[in-house]
Amino acid sequence: MTRMVQCAYLKKEAPGLTYAPYPGELGKRIYDHISAEAFERWKRHQTMLVNENRLSLADAGARRYLAQQMEQFLFGGQADAVAGYVPPKA
Repeated sequence: MTRMVQCAYLKKEAPGLTYAPYPGELGKRIYDHISAEAFERWKRHQTMLVNENRLSLADAGARRYLAQQMEQFLFGGQADAVAGYVPPKA
């Protein structure tokens, strides 16, 4: 049976994650309040941030920046936009 959560990002009930995707309190908060679909959206945004900003995940500062962006993206803050990205027209 799929675990359902009231997703803070999508603002609706949706299937939750199967495990905490990040360590610590932030990971527990994501597991409890973010849907699998919303986390997939974050992963796509994160990939664009890493690529466009040429971030090295070996750099502790880059990892802190991404954790901050993840929290802002998923829980309603303003995450940084990706420079030069133009979303496809629907």
